[in-house]
Amino acid sequence: MLDFGSGLGHMAVAFAERVGPQGRVVGIERSPDQIAAARAFERPNLEFRIGDATDPPLEEGEWGTFDLVHARFLLEHVPDPLAVVRRMVAAARPGGRVVLADDDHEILRLHPEPPSFPRLWRAYMEAYRRLGNDPIVGRRLVTLLHLAGARPVRTEWLPFGSCAGDPLFAGYAENMIGVIRTGRETMIREGLISGGDFDASIGDLRCWSLLPDAVLWYALNWAEGARP
Repeated sequence: MLDFGSGLGHMAVAFAERVGPQGRVVGIERSPDQIAAARAFERPNLEFRIGDATDPPLEEGEWGTFDLVHARFLLEHVPDPLAVVRRMVAAARPGGRVVLADDDHEILRLHPEPPSFPRLWRAYMEAYRRLGNDPIVGRRLVTLLHLAGARPVRTEWLPFGSCAGDPLFAGYAENMIGVIRTGRETMIREGLISGGDFDASIGDLRCWSLLPDAVLWYALNWAEGARP
């Protein structure tokens, strides 16, 4: 198995547990900090390598040998997702699986929705575009597999929701707020929102998260292709 954009290594670790001692998992991540954290999980059948998804650090004999090549929450962060998927297909063996999971940020819904939230979320998505990335790449996963030379075989829409009273809700809400905050500098620099309005909107979200009837819904786009 080969995990593109393996981050902190959580999915790669799960893969390694699944394939067992007879299998082999390689995770590729460009962030030195995340690689350093992930390597704490390394085990005999799991290896992390630092490198870019558009030029993965594979040896010549490794290309075209992997049973499964996977990327999750990666394509939304690259300017040319098709180039990445082409490399993924090239890494898979004939008949091997290529699995993509990524976001379509237009799917997010909150209720009762804070009045300031739609503007904040639009600015967040536009920040992706200003950086040359695609905030709705999730709906394009099957097309990317096709254009990269894989045969699309399956797609799923994986929804989840949480509400006040759910023990997991506070974590979901805080994660969403943290994700939005990562775009603050870009959003302000690009004139998409002022610093004051951004901070006020984050405050509104924190108040929303404390409501007894607060609820959020989201969904992950998932697609699988096979290398001919």
